[in-house]
Amino acid sequence: MRKCNVPQQNISTYANNKKALYATDDNGQYHLVASSGWDVEEAATKQALQELERLTAEARRLVLTGKVSPLYFHMYDRRMDIQVLSEATGIGKWRIKRHFKPTVFQKMSRRMRQRYAGALGLSPDELSTMPPEKKIEADKV
Repeated sequence: MRKCNVPQQNISTYANNKKALYATDDNGQYHLVASSGWDVEEAATKQALQELERLTAEARRLVLTGKVSPLYFHMYDRRMDIQVLSEATGIGKWRIKRHFKPTVFQKMSRRMRQRYAGALGLSPDELSTMPPEKKIEADKV
């Protein structure tokens, strides 16, 4: 991309911040150029956020019906998936999937709960509970 073509559409998902992009000048040399984003990126970001909100709501429903453990909800609530949670905790994906089972989760050691809690930014006690449901304003997504 050429420097003169770097998008400057002031998208809302950047919250008045800029993103560094590499672009070429007239001599073909690469330079860092600040971009305020473009509409296509904003649409993709908003779509991804809406999907995460949907997954979080579905996770809440599954926890409240006893089908999965609270760990499943907290993973999505913190904008993670199994891969990211595995990398953040050092726990294998297959073990994480086991810990989604309420009976396995209840028997989990305090040390294991602390590993999850640390990666999710929660206390071990918060990890075992469900927070009250948040009201989401449509214009904030």
